[in-house]
Amino acid sequence: MHFHPWTGSHAQGKKISNSSSITEFLLLAFADTQELQLLHFWLFLGIYLAAMLGNGLIITAIACDLRLHTPMYFFLLNLSLIDLGSISTTLPKAMANSLWDNRDISYQGCVAQLSFFFFFVSAEYFLLTIMAYDRYVAICKPLHYGTLLSSTACVHMAAAAWGTGFLYAVLHTANTFSLLLCQGNALDQFFCEIPHILKLACSDTYLREVGLLVVSACLFFGCFVFIVLSYVQIFRAMLRIPSEQGRHRAFSTCLPHLAVVSLFVSTAIFAYLKPPSISSPSLDLVVAVLYSVVPPAVNPLIYSMRNQELKDALSKLARWMLFHRQ
Repeated sequence: MHFHPWTGSHAQGKKISNSSSITEFLLLAFADTQELQLLHFWLFLGIYLAAMLGNGLIITAIACDLRLHTPMYFFLLNLSLIDLGSISTTLPKAMANSLWDNRDISYQGCVAQLSFFFFFVSAEYFLLTIMAYDRYVAICKPLHYGTLLSSTACVHMAAAAWGTGFLYAVLHTANTFSLLLCQGNALDQFFCEIPHILKLACSDTYLREVGLLVVSACLFFGCFVFIVLSYVQIFRAMLRIPSEQGRHRAFSTCLPHLAVVSLFVSTAIFAYLKPPSISSPSLDLVVAVLYSVVPPAVNPLIYSMRNQELKDALSKLARWMLFHRQ
């Protein structure tokens, strides 16, 4: 007999006094009928394949084209790798649950999903901060670009972004899953995420993780201020460029990064800082998709739309693939 995910006491989550006795969590379903679940499966499969294709093409084009072996494209390659990891952390499990009309995720699977998602999201934000510095040096200090952003410096900065994201993920995951969970095992989210696991914690045990999140928020706010100040200096330098063509060229190199940062930050801010009065499971689900699924899928499109060098590399790669097949 098939157990429907929305019925029975099992769907309400078990009242559990110790997190060590939890063997699985229940994720929020996208719909309450099998037909709509299948519709969501096909929709997310299309988004996932588009994200894999877009980011994969950018990684391949940058790796294969010597003209793109510059700091800006090196960081873009890292961004595409992070986007691939980020969307692969959440969507495959959501697609599987929609396809099989299921809500379960194992305890170990939840730990892994939370740690990987936090790792990739943190690394992406730190990398976007570094990319803002790259654009600042390129436009405001062009004579020092080769020195400040040498190959060694770029590798060290990228490694710092990945490493800091990893440390944050380990710290937050260990802290979150050391809490006592006594409010059941049903998460109001389609993937494992820290705020929703904290809702399951006993009343006085989650303050430690909240304190850690506040410290993290301060660091993330510091990165945001750095990005804003970088672009203030960039726009001031642009206004001093005498030719309109020069200003347009400088702006076109910054616009994709600015668009990606705006999408990333605006969706995250709305997700975590929206007023409780407008919060609902349906809205939370839509917002979660916006900040966890849309950016990795859209970023390749944003970067390739106005970047002629990347367009040329992608068309060259496409021609090579077609010729190679023939």
